[in-house]
Amino acid sequence: MKRTIRLLALMVALVSCKKPYFPPTISGPNGYLVVEGAINSGSDSTFITVSRTVNLDSVSFKPELHAILAVQGDNNASYPLIELGKGRYGCAGLNLDNSHQYRLSIKTANNAMYLSAFLPVLNSPPIDSVSYDTKGALTVPGLNVYVTTHDPAGKVLYYRWEYNETWIFHSNYSSYFYSNGDTVLTRNQTTDQVYQCWATDTSSSILLGSSAKLSQDIINKMPLTSVASTSEKVGDEYSILVKQYALTPDAYDFYTNLKKNTESLGSIFDPEPSQLNGNILCETNPMEPVIGYIGVGSTSDVRIFVTTRQLPTWQTIPFYTNCMLEFDKNQQCCFFNYFGQNEVNEYINYNIGHYSNPFIPIDPILAGPVGPVIGYTASTRECVDCTLRGTNKKPAFWR
Repeated sequence: MKRTIRLLALMVALVSCKKPYFPPTISGPNGYLVVEGAINSGSDSTFITVSRTVNLDSVSFKPELHAILAVQGDNNASYPLIELGKGRYGCAGLNLDNSHQYRLSIKTANNAMYLSAFLPVLNSPPIDSVSYDTKGALTVPGLNVYVTTHDPAGKVLYYRWEYNETWIFHSNYSSYFYSNGDTVLTRNQTTDQVYQCWATDTSSSILLGSSAKLSQDIINKMPLTSVASTSEKVGDEYSILVKQYALTPDAYDFYTNLKKNTESLGSIFDPEPSQLNGNILCETNPMEPVIGYIGVGSTSDVRIFVTTRQLPTWQTIPFYTNCMLEFDKNQQCCFFNYFGQNEVNEYINYNIGHYSNPFIPIDPILAGPVGPVIGYTASTRECVDCTLRGTNKKPAFWR
């Protein structure tokens, strides 16, 4: 018994000796240049993004503004890039001479000079196919997208992919009317419909593939992305554009380390962060680290479309869950005795008060079978106007 009491006393003493530990803010040297993109040697545009590293407790993105960028050839050719804003720079198709080597030069606003290594042109072979199925990698039903490619010449053994997704979605209500401020007017459903829109998303993962250890230079059904069956993306029509880059062994190693450092950290079993050895050097301060790898070559791409007719009868989860047709002060459903936006604002301020956006009229309410119009059904803009989350302009590539 005494031994038990002593043991309990020791445990209490140990617990009482514990002090909370508040780790210091994770910080360190920052402001290193980060360069993302590639020199496109073909007819497609070249885009380069330049930014600075930041501490974890700071802003997530710090663009490098007012820099001067150019693609330089070993034949003394130079092709300037135009500043597009938010650290993004670009130029139209360069159609470079494949017999020469090229690099990227960057001169920042503080006159620091950066140069990537001269590299030969390494063009991507065509993509054989972009395919999909509705089984496999997902733990829940969904759409799985794959890419298949090979290089008949056997020169390209390392690949990287990016993709852009676009899909149709709809607002909760379809509006046939709008207000010009004092009058409710008929909405032009050809030029001003706000029920059907297109949304776009881009890949965020580093997607790599290699055939270096295979008997043939073939990448067969490399998984790219998965879309859950409940996602709004597959509720109507979905499209994905897959872009393929050819990599040198050094570029593949760089992206492999970048993938490990950015996507695989978080537990004690994950690999330790490794140094990113890119191919960009600061000429004014050779000891300054620079993050990035600039390759040279043309890309290949393939776009596919998938409609609900090609998929199982999935039930998507609606984005809009709290939408309703509003009530008047007498709790009569959907009746609004107004004809202009001013009256709508007065109604909101008097009866609701918590809405920051005016109502959008949806359908007319008639006093009898043939009229007259005595009001309109209506709801908030968030539930009626799909352009708050996308564009109602049909993309040029949409079939």
